[in-house]
Amino acid sequence: MRTLHDLDTPFAVVDRSRVLANVARLRERLAPHNVVLRPHVKTAKSTEVAELIFDGRPGPITVSTLAEAEAFADKGFRDITYAVGITAQKLPRIRALQERGVVVTVLLDSVEQAEAVAGIPALIEVDCDGHRGGVSATGDELAQIGQVLTESGSLAGILLHAGESYFAYTPQELKAAAVNEADVARRAATTLRQAGLDVPTVSIGSTPTAHAFTTDIDLSGITEVRAGNYVFFDLVMAGIGVCTVDDLALSVVVTVIGHQTSRGQILTDGGWMATSRDRGTARQPIDQGYGLVAELDGTLIPDLLMSDASQEHGTLSLRPGSPYPLPNLPIGTRLRILPNHACATAAQHRQYTVISSQADLVVENVWERIQGW
Repeated sequence: MRTLHDLDTPFAVVDRSRVLANVARLRERLAPHNVVLRPHVKTAKSTEVAELIFDGRPGPITVSTLAEAEAFADKGFRDITYAVGITAQKLPRIRALQERGVVVTVLLDSVEQAEAVAGIPALIEVDCDGHRGGVSATGDELAQIGQVLTESGSLAGILLHAGESYFAYTPQELKAAAVNEADVARRAATTLRQAGLDVPTVSIGSTPTAHAFTTDIDLSGITEVRAGNYVFFDLVMAGIGVCTVDDLALSVVVTVIGHQTSRGQILTDGGWMATSRDRGTARQPIDQGYGLVAELDGTLIPDLLMSDASQEHGTLSLRPGSPYPLPNLPIGTRLRILPNHACATAAQHRQYTVISSQADLVVENVWERIQGW
């Protein structure tokens, strides 16, 4: 029987009980709205995590790479949305998946792309908040793209992503982002239908807005909701109030390797190659450095942060102004780092070491991650 004491550090740990709780929470949140949940697997990149969402069966998913699409297709997933703008050189791999009976729906926001994807189902990306890609919900370009896709039998619908919701810090702001996302989606669908075009899929979602869809929010006309980060959650999501630190299912185990007592620092073997350089909480009301620090059983150490990172060294120090003394953590002590951004931290690892619950140090399983593009 292996435990978290037995493995070489650093390594990524997933608490299966917390994943299940996070999955159940979103499922319950969306249940009154009669929409399909199409989880985004880009966070975990793990077929085992996706199977927890679908109770062991394949279901509709969103991917961010064709490597994900191919790996999930190998496991029986047959309804996949590739939610990154399509380019022509990727079409042969998509057609190869089609030949295997996999429906891969692509994403685009230009006439040029629409002309290239003839015969492949496509969603038009609509911009709802100026965050990234997409066309206006009411402009001529949307209908023009829709017409090109319709002529080749490729128009599958529209897709929106409320990227600015990641910078909403109150329940009111999150709810406003969720309402806006749904409203803009309906306007875009109306634009296409007024042009005589069918819009079978109206896809919206992000982890923040999906959790803000209270029963009084109108999701009529919305067919599906996407979210991905919610399976693990992270400090950014905790910082905007979508979850609490106790909901975080991913952490990285590191070992104390040195001390710089005069500088109030503790060194570990977990640098940015283990935790990533993501500093997503720096723009939030509470800056969590490169991550919070917990004992191996998951108990948070008060005010101790991963305050700096080089490639293979992590630096731990107290939060500025902390009333607590620097803890006595001898060389060899194992700790857990709770990440700012679960997607970025998970991407540093080839596999997850799985435990059944936060305080259970027994290794229950190992889940491989999908890597590459």
